[in-house]
Amino acid sequence: MIVSKYSANGNDFVIFNAALKKDRSKLAKILCDRHEGVGADGLIVLLPSDEYDFEWQFYNSDGSTASMCGNGSRACAHYAFVNNIAPKNMRFLTDAGVINAKVDKDMAEVELTEPKKLAEPFEKFGFTWHAYDTGVPHLITIVNNCDIFDLDIARKMRYNYNANVNFMTIKNADELFVRTYERGVENETLACGTGMAAAFFTAFNLGFAARKTTVIPKSKEPLFLCVKDGKILFKGRVRFIFAANLNKELDELCN
Repeated sequence: MIVSKYSANGNDFVIFNAALKKDRSKLAKILCDRHEGVGADGLIVLLPSDEYDFEWQFYNSDGSTASMCGNGSRACAHYAFVNNIAPKNMRFLTDAGVINAKVDKDMAEVELTEPKKLAEPFEKFGFTWHAYDTGVPHLITIVNNCDIFDLDIARKMRYNYNANVNFMTIKNADELFVRTYERGVENETLACGTGMAAAFFTAFNLGFAARKTTVIPKSKEPLFLCVKDGKILFKGRVRFIFAANLNKELDELCN
């Protein structure tokens, strides 16, 4: 079995395609380990589909599953295209719904499922929080400077509300900065696509962001977002890092 490692906005993923759908949570923990595995934020497995170009399984680095991963969806779209699994304009199935994606050289654009408001704004730990589901649930707070990102508060909010946690700074209507604590990784990551989308959608609905806006995560790699027909489209660079052959023991877990 050959697996590929990809990076999208600083999020990194191990990706491969398989014929059968099965529980690969143990494999995800092994491959995503940054000391004894490949090292990644998540594992993505592409599976055959009769109705769509493919179906995916997504696992966080701790072996838990997630309905959606924004940057992961862009990385797997690029993988699917270069490996002749799907055309450059593709549709694939996730637990969050059907995702439309488009690949152009090293850029990948994805249309997320329609965002859902989860709650009215509320106060906690001295911050005002907004809640949206952009494939997975997110909490968003607006701060003057993302350098004040409080990991302890982010962790408490994640476990209190079972959601990813985002701190956003609004530079102007065309540029936002976002830092995210991700479930499943259980720490801050260099980027989170659905978190950047949720933060952008929050700012847009509050009148602080334009319909097309650049969002910059901790990795400093920009993501370009826009709202179209009530849905969020986001585009950014995807990088293939390397491919590797697995040993026999791991190969058996893949298949």
